[in-house]
Amino acid sequence: MRSALILAVGLLAACGSSVAPNGAATPVLKTDQVIVAHRGASGHAPEHTLAAYDLALQMGAEYIEQDVYSTSDGVLVCLHDTTLNRTARGPAENCTGNVSSKTLAQLKTCDMGSWFNEAYPDRAKPEYVGQTIPTLEEVFQRYGKDVNYYVEIKPGLGQGQPSVAQRLLDLMNQYGLREGSVQRRQVLVQSFIPTVLLEMQRLDPEIPLIQLMQPLTTNAATMALIARYSFGIGPPLSDVNASLVQQAHGLGLAMHPYTVNSTEDLERIAGYCVDGLFTNFPDRYREVLAAKRYDCPAPIR
Repeated sequence: MRSALILAVGLLAACGSSVAPNGAATPVLKTDQVIVAHRGASGHAPEHTLAAYDLALQMGAEYIEQDVYSTSDGVLVCLHDTTLNRTARGPAENCTGNVSSKTLAQLKTCDMGSWFNEAYPDRAKPEYVGQTIPTLEEVFQRYGKDVNYYVEIKPGLGQGQPSVAQRLLDLMNQYGLREGSVQRRQVLVQSFIPTVLLEMQRLDPEIPLIQLMQPLTTNAATMALIARYSFGIGPPLSDVNASLVQQAHGLGLAMHPYTVNSTEDLERIAGYCVDGLFTNFPDRYREVLAAKRYDCPAPIR
């Protein structure tokens, strides 16, 4: 169950203010762009752990992102990389190699936090040691209907198993998230793979979809095709400029670029009037949006 603190944080974030990790109120936004915590507050805590998701909400993120893969026994887990090698520590037979080749029981033996302390000693915390890989169901159970989710379907199906899109939709229905997704974008589903999004559209045409874009693939012709099935697009930071944002908006597409971290880039991209963006540092983005009222139309939400 969620703690009372995290529940309060989620409710406050939905109202436009939140509680910072030190207990102080975070700045009130002047610009209504969507703050998406990339893999959680992954600049401050080990990515795709409950610690990173909790911290993102404390910092006022509007969405927390989950990259999902299927285990060999059909469970959706939150991890960015195809392999465990970068972020897992533990028995080699369980904690190295492709995540899709492991059972959930194997993955639960892996320490998903120690690597962060090793890589970023200035941000290390004892409580990060021993963080485990969360299942998507555990995330939905922890945060429930109080939080907005941004789920990326990664490659891989699992032999003889329902597709990841079907299992995601089943979990959304099980935890009462479909209605919020349809009515107020509580769950956004993204992928780099168009066929995955088209499958989700076939399974449930009302779920809002985001087409992720590889570098140098974002152009007017491609966006016109994407607009037929997608609520929005996620281009890389390197492709984003004011003209591209205007083209997307002309097609009715929301734009959420990835991944924007420096204060300079956050200010520049916000000034292009994007609808929101992905960042490892949701606290920085919130400070940028609180510092200036950008002369932008209301974002697509």
